[in-house]
Amino acid sequence: MKKLMTVIVMVSAKMLSQNYAISDIPEDLKKDANAVVRNYSAQHLIKAADNMEVKNISVISILNKAADNFSYVYIPYDKNTRISDVKIRVLDEFGKPLKTYSKGDLNDIAQSNDSYLYTDDRAFAMKIIQPVYPYTIEIAYLQKTSDTAFLPVLQPFRSANVSVQSWSEEFINESGINLRKKITEGQFGKAEVGENGNHISVSYRNIPALKAEKYAPSPETIFSKAEFALDKACLKGKCGDFSTWKDFAKWYNNLLGEVSVVTPEIQREVDALNLTGSKAEKVKKIYQYMQGKTRYVFVGIGIGGWQPMVADEVRKKAYGDCKALTNYMRVLLKAAGIPSYYSVIYSDFTPRLFDQKFPRMDGNHIILCVPTENGDIWLENTSQNIAFNHLSYNTRDRNVVMVSDDDAKIVNTPVYKAEDSKEELHLKAQISEDASLKGTSQLLYTGGMYDSQLGKVTMSPQEFKESLKDDFNSLNFSKVDYSNLKNDRDNATLTYDVSFEASNFSKTLGNDIYFRALPVSYLGFYLDSSEQRKLPVEVSFGYNNDYDIEYTIPKNYKFTEIPLNKKIDSEFGNYTISFSQKDDKITIKRTFKINKGIIPLEKIADYISFRKQINKTDATKILITKL
Repeated sequence: MKKLMTVIVMVSAKMLSQNYAISDIPEDLKKDANAVVRNYSAQHLIKAADNMEVKNISVISILNKAADNFSYVYIPYDKNTRISDVKIRVLDEFGKPLKTYSKGDLNDIAQSNDSYLYTDDRAFAMKIIQPVYPYTIEIAYLQKTSDTAFLPVLQPFRSANVSVQSWSEEFINESGINLRKKITEGQFGKAEVGENGNHISVSYRNIPALKAEKYAPSPETIFSKAEFALDKACLKGKCGDFSTWKDFAKWYNNLLGEVSVVTPEIQREVDALNLTGSKAEKVKKIYQYMQGKTRYVFVGIGIGGWQPMVADEVRKKAYGDCKALTNYMRVLLKAAGIPSYYSVIYSDFTPRLFDQKFPRMDGNHIILCVPTENGDIWLENTSQNIAFNHLSYNTRDRNVVMVSDDDAKIVNTPVYKAEDSKEELHLKAQISEDASLKGTSQLLYTGGMYDSQLGKVTMSPQEFKESLKDDFNSLNFSKVDYSNLKNDRDNATLTYDVSFEASNFSKTLGNDIYFRALPVSYLGFYLDSSEQRKLPVEVSFGYNNDYDIEYTIPKNYKFTEIPLNKKIDSEFGNYTISFSQKDDKITIKRTFKINKGIIPLEKIADYISFRKQINKTDATKILITKL
């Protein structure tokens, strides 16, 4: 062991003695790169379940102004972590030191933003100002911590237009506790793994920069990665067995038990609701009561942000974060004699999944599952406005770690079908000779489309009108108003009516007028070519649109020609549009369904063709002639 430690110290000293000249960067790593990760390395010495030292080295070369955001030094810590031996160097293009900094030069700041009410996480931070490009920032520091529950996920991706020369994690395990690893091969990066007794190292090298690509999945889901976990670990002094999900549940239930007491005040609170009916009806009444009483704020104090506030404190203060509000809802249900299960999840556009065979601390959000005789009820507890038994597209179609009294199971959340996420538009409008358009419309949203519009519920009237201008950006509104806004929290539908006047809608051609058949479209898809793409295209959720549009033309005009109906079928979705005319009116019916999925590189050209056909058809013009 002493020999191995000597080697690591020598390697670290060698890393710190490098000059990192820009000329040493391979040319293929400079292509499309605004910055290059020269060396990210973390060497972990695990002494016990509650004792770990980490030697961190971060070296990044900033090639141009577009990468200035990487010149911010940020070293996080909390009361269970000590930071020492901070050494920062700024090197010029040739690797010559320009400036050096130590811990005393850094600002000690709270890790918070406007949505945080309380947090005890802090950071040493500063902005490096260096006006001459390129340059390199080297940061080294020693971290001593009693927290071992969250071992890092090694994934060689920092940002678009950033290449990686070397990125590694190294573990020397003196604790005698089993250290597990999981390597997931992705589209980018090949892991180099070294194991020798209690020493494990994993590294990735020479990964070219990726340009940002429209409609691509989250890079975290397509890059290779290495995950690590100890069978026994500690978090903020709370130690436990993490070798199985069942053991994880025991540890977590110890955290929840301390904060989940049904106090007499909570019991009276539930009794006052006079619950009757089925279990689902009782759950809905409690849930909507909780929504009306509480609001979301982030609270990052306590056991690593993993132990909720005491349920009775949430009752008193009427606020909490996702874990506090979810646990409060769980305790309210407990007071009503209804079991429910605290569920850990990844909330993100691209689903990230837990592994049944690799238990580890992870996730970024908490929701609640309530089993009933008619199926599970899923509750998102952070929104005052979201519908009952409705999960957003960020939490549907993935899995959770569902914690019960004696186990933790990997359970799938509900899946949206395209038909479940609907937008209905019914529009009637009058074409005028002065090129203006005046009309009314009724809109309805369900499923994922409901989620996309839910923010309107809390908007001021002026904000709502501005959002309509964005939604209907193909119309040049001279006047717009809305009415009858209704958020149906029983059935997860959002409806409202719009009245509007738009200028410069139609165009003249001699004595004729022509105008767009589709006055509104939120579905423009623009991707020129798939030839140079490196990433697939993601449709994050499927949806269905149903438009019914009726135009009335001026009395002294007639329809010159009625466009042909069209139908487009594809593995990616379906599209139909039809036109019918009677007297001075034309009715256009348009339906469009897009399927959720990841579209691989070899099929992107077909997908582009499918979407271009739709865009072209949506741009159909209608011609009317003066009598």
